[in-house]
Amino acid sequence: MPQKITDTAKLSCNQGTTPSNLSVTSQNFSTAEGKHIATEQDKQANINIKPFGQCKLKPTSGGYLPCIPAPVAWEKTTQKDTINSYKILTEDSFCMCSIGGKIEITNKGHVEKHEV
Repeated sequence: MPQKITDTAKLSCNQGTTPSNLSVTSQNFSTAEGKHIATEQDKQANINIKPFGQCKLKPTSGGYLPCIPAPVAWEKTTQKDTINSYKILTEDSFCMCSIGGKIEITNKGHVEKHEV
């Protein structure tokens, strides 16, 4: 069964050069190991999803431009379980970037098993 994702989960973009962390702001009461559980609403650039270094899709003569995420929507979220009517993110969830990258979860942000 897929595991829930929490605040501080590690993210990567297949077009970025460095990993990033997820910051949960969609809710402040449902936790796992004292960390807030992520929902499909945690998709704001520079708030929930920080930059990924440089973007391979934005070359310039001096290198690459910064990889500022432009998330569209989280996919492969929970089917039934919700928090505040928002579907919960799992380790299988991913988010497409409108620039062309794919944002994936590389570390769920906690150690215990918290299945959905």
